[in-house]
Amino acid sequence: MNSSLVNSSKLIPRYHLLNRLLSTAVNKTNRPIDVRIVEVGPRDGLQNEPKILPADVKIELINRLSNTGLKTIEVTSFVSPKWVPQMGDNSEVFKGIDKKPGVSYPVLTPNLKGFEAALKAGAQEVAVFGAASESFSQKNVNCSTAESIERFREVLEAAKKNNIKVRGYVSTVVGCPYEGRIKPIAVANVVEKLLEMGCYEISLGDTIGVATPGTITEMLKEVLHVANVNQLAIHCHDTYGQALGNILTSLDFGISVVDSSVSGLGGCPYAKGASGNAATEDVVYMLHGLGCNTGVYLPDLVMVGRFVCDKLGRESESKVTRAMKNVKPMTCRGSS
Repeated sequence: MNSSLVNSSKLIPRYHLLNRLLSTAVNKTNRPIDVRIVEVGPRDGLQNEPKILPADVKIELINRLSNTGLKTIEVTSFVSPKWVPQMGDNSEVFKGIDKKPGVSYPVLTPNLKGFEAALKAGAQEVAVFGAASESFSQKNVNCSTAESIERFREVLEAAKKNNIKVRGYVSTVVGCPYEGRIKPIAVANVVEKLLEMGCYEISLGDTIGVATPGTITEMLKEVLHVANVNQLAIHCHDTYGQALGNILTSLDFGISVVDSSVSGLGGCPYAKGASGNAATEDVVYMLHGLGCNTGVYLPDLVMVGRFVCDKLGRESESKVTRAMKNVKPMTCRGSS
């Protein structure tokens, strides 16, 4: 036997020792032990897919996601089907899903009309969104960022009267397809306004996936002047393959809520052919490898990803799902 080859039996104890040392180091940082995943695939994912799935398939998708251990699943968007035809069955889908105890099922409501429709369907949590980019706001809603946020005031007031939780989204937190780099102070201003209006949590979205750990760091340092870390979530797109790195950077700031989409559903409308949201399977795999608790059972999640990609007739964007394609998943529930 070649003496240069190392006996694998001797490596195993060293491997476990290294893991213990790394775990000790990790616990000394701001990185959270418990991380909540906000699954946005049924809404943010499917609304950017060219193929429109029927309501019964969407309902089946959400019900399957509910059984993976996820605690928050964004179901749909109450918008006009004229603008977002993929969400035209919003009430049918929301009413049709099985509401599992302990799982939240928020919906997007961009205006009062949408909020009222969501309330009628039985929603207990809604979300509103604004952009940190003036150009992005003008191009999409034909008004300034300040004006667009002010339009949400009536939604927040109606939500308060009906005891409905409201989450806020801030898009283009690092880059904009129209004006390029976004100043961190612009993001902080929008975050501060949404919190003042009553949002309990703000999701910071790298809409076109141009952020890097460096630019995410600059943005978060500014935002944390106006918000507590437990009021923030991170929402990364993977256009340039930076999503996991950006999420890890956010975790090191203490952020414990991560938005992601099963199998990376969705896309970037400003970068044709680019990847969309961070894939939930990949995020969960990384988090479990860091020793974080998610409550999610990865093999079940992989199977849900395969299910929806089969229905869409497309390949999964999740590298974890691709890696597990021909082998039996070996991740254990102990990591969840």
